[in-house]
Amino acid sequence: MPAETTPPEDPPVPPEAVEPLIRGVRVLRELTAAGGTLSPSGLERATGLARSTVDRITSTLSRMGYVRLDGRDAVLTPRLMELGNAYLSALRLPDLLAARADALADELDESVSLAVADRDGIRFIHQATRRRAMSLSFRIGDLLPAERTAPGPLFASEWTPEQWRAWRERRAADPQNRDFMTVPPRELPFPEGEFEKAAARAGADGWALDDQLIEPGLVAVSVPVREPGGALREPGGARIACVASVVSHTSRHTATELRTTLLPRLRATVAEMERALASAPDPVPGAAPSGLAAWTGASKNELGRDFVESLARGLTVLTAFGEGRSALTLTDVARATGLARATARRALITYEYLGLVAQTEGRFFALTPRILSLGFPPLARTSLPRIAAPHLADLSKRLGETAAMAVPAPGSTAEIQVTACAVAPRIMGVDIAVGTRLPAGSTSAGRVLFAGPGASADAGSGSGSGSAEGYALVDEEWEEGVRAIAVPVRDRAGRTVAALSVSLHAAGRTPEECVAQLLPELRTTATRVSEEYRVASRFTKVPLV
Repeated sequence: MPAETTPPEDPPVPPEAVEPLIRGVRVLRELTAAGGTLSPSGLERATGLARSTVDRITSTLSRMGYVRLDGRDAVLTPRLMELGNAYLSALRLPDLLAARADALADELDESVSLAVADRDGIRFIHQATRRRAMSLSFRIGDLLPAERTAPGPLFASEWTPEQWRAWRERRAADPQNRDFMTVPPRELPFPEGEFEKAAARAGADGWALDDQLIEPGLVAVSVPVREPGGALREPGGARIACVASVVSHTSRHTATELRTTLLPRLRATVAEMERALASAPDPVPGAAPSGLAAWTGASKNELGRDFVESLARGLTVLTAFGEGRSALTLTDVARATGLARATARRALITYEYLGLVAQTEGRFFALTPRILSLGFPPLARTSLPRIAAPHLADLSKRLGETAAMAVPAPGSTAEIQVTACAVAPRIMGVDIAVGTRLPAGSTSAGRVLFAGPGASADAGSGSGSGSAEGYALVDEEWEEGVRAIAVPVRDRAGRTVAALSVSLHAAGRTPEECVAQLLPELRTTATRVSEEYRVASRFTKVPLV
């Protein structure tokens, strides 16, 4: 599938734009379009860039932790989601409204989404989906054409003549919506004037319906969530902040049933959302990134030409935004990142050209929803085992021992379940199958998981006594000859959500050698897994199994 594109007639590249930054964004978009994984030769073909340029860009993104070079492939990592998190944090809508959307989804047993306008499309900022055999596959960050959605007519009811003109130009250039990655191509053209009529009707009614516009069987009803105060317009009142939708399929509800049965409850929830927006306190600015300019300089000195410093510096500009920092001046951005004003200015000019940043009032800049096109959709469906797997493989390779991750077994307070494992290539080694359930009390991972959010148990010689050292070591308690040491994986609140362990034959290392030789490497790996899990779970639900 093609990556998301700019409007049909791209404006000329500004002379002050940073070309390496433009090329780096192109690589990220092509990786996103490919589902998060693409070979260097595939990137070369998709972007039209020289292989040497692709290699330098992926090397830089790898250094930043945004891409993992896995054999012959470049793979997006959850760390990249910090760019989308910056936009969502600055927006505040997911933080303020997601809980009400989730509650409505539970009440109706249907999927509920929140979407914002992105030029002449709509982009999802929250998804509360149902787990069924017949489920919906939309993800946070997915972009859909406005004319094939229920939120689209509501947003279009506020379009200016210039926005309608841009929509018509896009429709003429791409009548089948092939530039939209998440929807099947439309085979039959829309009747002339149909969407314009739908927008006028949605603006007057205050709700809109999608009766199988995206694909057969999919239906949705949408209601706008309006900004508190702000610019007033007749007859809808304040401008639309986002649109809430209930999504189903025709085997459960017809479009008429959505309107008569679910629309009243959706409207009640939207009223609650609007009250939440009106009563929300001013955001407290979070900590801005620090030392980024120095880090990029040090990386350049270490890696030389394989590190594209202008790309790295440009990407750090996006992390200057966040909660309480939704609109920043050039001076604000330079101060937050440690970059020179001229460097920050050229990056902002580049992002404005790419549609990732927009100037708001006066001298202020803000991120646009298009930031979510940089890796967020494929990464939004990750899980903790997927996050941990490459780190466990690297740990096992470095130590020559089996590394695994476990979580509390579902429905049990006495067992753990192995969710990921990297087995060391030994003649005699520990081999634990994913899905195995083990007794918590006699395993190092179990003692970490059930020791609480603070310190875990340090069994030492098998005593199981409590300790503030933050690890557990068991010696032949689970199985004769098996010695294991484990540390916690923690979430954003510091709670233990999983345990990483290294298991080996007792003849390989003494307990003291395990602590001295294995524990530092194990802790480093747990820190990396925890950091990626925290980034990924900021606005998405990351399954533990």
